[in-house]
Amino acid sequence: MASLLGSTLRCCRRSRLLLALLLVATVCAHNPLLRASVASGPQESSVPAYHSSVSEVRLVFFATDEHNQSVTDLREDDFAVVDDERVIRDFRSFTRSALTKLDVIVLIDSSESVLPHFQQEIADVVQLISQWPWNPGDYVSVLSFSGMEVHLICAGNCRSVFTADLVKSLPRGGATPLFDALEIATNTLIERRQAEVWPVIILFSDGDDTISKTPLREALEKVLASGAQVYAIDVGSPERASDGTARLQRIAAESGGRWVRMSEGAVRIFKDVIDDLHSARVVTYVLPESGPDFHSIRILPTHNLNLQFRCRTGYYHREGSAY
Repeated sequence: MASLLGSTLRCCRRSRLLLALLLVATVCAHNPLLRASVASGPQESSVPAYHSSVSEVRLVFFATDEHNQSVTDLREDDFAVVDDERVIRDFRSFTRSALTKLDVIVLIDSSESVLPHFQQEIADVVQLISQWPWNPGDYVSVLSFSGMEVHLICAGNCRSVFTADLVKSLPRGGATPLFDALEIATNTLIERRQAEVWPVIILFSDGDDTISKTPLREALEKVLASGAQVYAIDVGSPERASDGTARLQRIAAESGGRWVRMSEGAVRIFKDVIDDLHSARVVTYVLPESGPDFHSIRILPTHNLNLQFRCRTGYYHREGSAY
C-alpha cells in the first residue's frame, strides 16, 4: 500500500512539472521578447537595449585675412566645411584651440645636396630651440637624415640638451631618404598622440628624395593620420624653382602647415608656428555616414570672400573612426 501511494505522489509531481513547462512554452511562443529572455538565462534583462555610436571629425584650422594676418573675431557662420562635396554648416562644436602643449619633431636634411647650406641649417635649429618660449610639458625631438638612414640626435628633451656639437659626429652626405624620415617622424607622433597636445614637424630640406623605400603618397597619408602640421623650411636656392620646392610646398599645404624659405630666418619660422598656435580654431561635426575611406576637406568663406583657411586636406575613415 505504501509503495502504491509513493508511486502515485511521484506521478502527480511529474504531471505538475510537465504542466508548468507547457505553460512557459506556450507563453514564450506568443511573446518573442520573453522567449529571448528565457533563452539567454536569468542574468540578462528582458528589457531591450538600443546601442548607437556617433563618430565625429575633429578639424584644427587657421584663418587669415587678405593681408595674411590671423583673424581674431571669426564666427561660426563665417565659414563652411566641404567634406567630400558635402557642405557642412551644422557643427557640434566650434572653439578656439585649447592646445597648450607641443610635440615638435625637427627633421634636418644632412644629405649631399644640402651640404652647402648645412651649417646654416644647424644654426637655425639651435636658434629655434634656444629662443622658443617652451612650456614645461612640451616635447622636442631632433632627427637628421642622409644616406640610407634616419639618425636620432635627441628625443623629447632636446630643448635642454641640443647643441650643434651633437650633430658634428653624425653621418652626412650621400643620398636623401626624405620620405622615410617623414614616415618615421609621423609614426612617432601617432604612437604618443594625446588630445591636448599639438603635433608639429619642422622640416629643413631642399625637397629632394633619392632613395626612400616609402613613396611620397604613403608619407603624406601618414602625415594626415598624425594630424601634424608640417612647416617646411626650403634650404634650396631661391634663384631657381625646383621639383624639390614644389614637393615641400605640397607637403606643407596638405598638412595645413606653411612653406618658408630658410633665407627668411629662424625668427620668421617660429613666429609663424607660434602665431598658428595662438590663432588655431577647432571645429567638430558628425562623421558622414557613407563615403570612401579617404575624405577630402576644404573650408570656404561664406560672407567675407577675402578670408583664407588652412587645414589638412583630408582624413581617413576606417570602421567608424576618423583620423
